[in-house]
Amino acid sequence: MIVAATQFAPVAGDVAANVRALAGLVRAAGAEGARLVVFAELSLTGYEPSLIRDSPELVLTEDDPRLDPVREACRAVSAAAVVNGPVRTAAGRPGITSLVLGPDGALLTRYDKQHLYGVEAEVFAPGTSDGRFTLDGIRFALATCYDNRFPELAERAAADGCAVYLASSVLAAGNDSFERVYPVRARDFGLYVVLGNVLGPNEDGVGGGLAGVWGPDGGRIADAGPDKPGFVLAEAG
Repeated sequence: MIVAATQFAPVAGDVAANVRALAGLVRAAGAEGARLVVFAELSLTGYEPSLIRDSPELVLTEDDPRLDPVREACRAVSAAAVVNGPVRTAAGRPGITSLVLGPDGALLTRYDKQHLYGVEAEVFAPGTSDGRFTLDGIRFALATCYDNRFPELAERAAADGCAVYLASSVLAAGNDSFERVYPVRARDFGLYVVLGNVLGPNEDGVGGGLAGVWGPDGGRIADAGPDKPGFVLAEAG
């Protein structure tokens, strides 16, 4: 399967603008053969926990009509998309949630980030279960940024028959995860690891790009580079 790992600079607090960017990237990647398009953590709002805390209108629902342009893009190119944002939970606080929209635009699954980092714990509710879905016979696992510091998530994914591990993240250029986390998860558990990352300033710093894919041997097989918005394609699974 061809997957697309994306990177762009979200506009802080502007869901409509970010949805347009996501939809455009789904259409562009799908036109080049991508069957699955993976976006960064909180790409729907920007990584802005304090802004989200103070702006309840930024919290989405699973069936939120603001996501319709992404659903339409998925249908137009027959590609699934992993989009991440603050999504309502039964706990009251939103989750940092990946919504997986299928090639028909329908919701395949949701995953709420389990391991919250720093100020996130004051704003969001942690998830309590692992994220899984199957597309074209390939089983996928979901994880979000700080989750990836905990190898048991990838270990459970491999034990559960997953071939591809999707990591929606917000990483600065100097983050050691590019050397010490993502390739290690791939190599240690025989997984393809797909990283969606951000560009531009955010509440955590400045996004460093380098979205891409590691193969099951831990080697890089796709790299979007440090500063250009867009996507990179790779065979995975």
